[in-house]
Amino acid sequence: MDIYYRSGDGLKLYAKSYGPDDAPVTALCMHGLTRNHKDFEPMINALLESGTNVRFIAVDVRGRGLSERDTNPVNYSPAIYAQDMIALLDHLEIETVKLVGTSMGGLMSMVLMTMIPHRIEGVVLNDIGPVLQKEGLDRIQNYVGGTLQKDNWEAAAKAVEDVQGSAFPDYTHEDWIAFARRTYRELDDGRVELDYDPEISRTVKDVRPNIFTNMAMWKLFKAMKPVPLLLVRGEISDLLSDKNARKMVRKHGNAELVTVPRVGHTPLLDEPVVQGALRPFLEQGAS
Repeated sequence: MDIYYRSGDGLKLYAKSYGPDDAPVTALCMHGLTRNHKDFEPMINALLESGTNVRFIAVDVRGRGLSERDTNPVNYSPAIYAQDMIALLDHLEIETVKLVGTSMGGLMSMVLMTMIPHRIEGVVLNDIGPVLQKEGLDRIQNYVGGTLQKDNWEAAAKAVEDVQGSAFPDYTHEDWIAFARRTYRELDDGRVELDYDPEISRTVKDVRPNIFTNMAMWKLFKAMKPVPLLLVRGEISDLLSDKNARKMVRKHGNAELVTVPRVGHTPLLDEPVVQGALRPFLEQGAS
């Protein structure tokens, strides 16, 4: 089901609902920097096919997919995105949710835990944490904003593989085509382009982590302690180190770490090892 709603500053935003509306648990799925709601369809399809009784709401953050682009690029920030998520929950009259946050969506989850902790029942963080590894951050900063049009889907798949190939060494040509179709959109003339506003690059290119930002991020992470945490990490991730992932689990106290073999930043969450942990985590506490 398509969902359209308004942000506090008047943007027309989009989300999509999957699964039964009357399910006992709602999972709010928030994508990474350059992705959109389709990024969660492999995960959602696998869970629903297995009989998971959860309603999934996957969003297009402002400036991505079917959500309106912001004329002020300063608003492309996790704090503003978090406010948009609250507007969505209020629009749908949803009292409590579990959060599934991939990369940037995980940062949004941390922010939301400081804003509406009473409405959050659990959090899934996908390959993100308080400390961002320089290698991964540099890679993301180098490719974000590069939205040159491609002649066709084959060219788009090749472009995606060039950027993401090291993170998914076992992907086939069909996998890259599917990846492209989740991240590009087709234009009227048959060409395709990445499905986001290139202006989102402005804020991320200014990110320069240091000891003070790391301390602030660990403090933000501490706000997540009241709810259960499922942390997913790609075994060859260049953004979240194994050391920091294990530190997060220790500091949280009620967390589980799932590592996805031979996958980098970020797992799609449809991997069997993730599905085995994700279904009971989302269904826990459902009446």
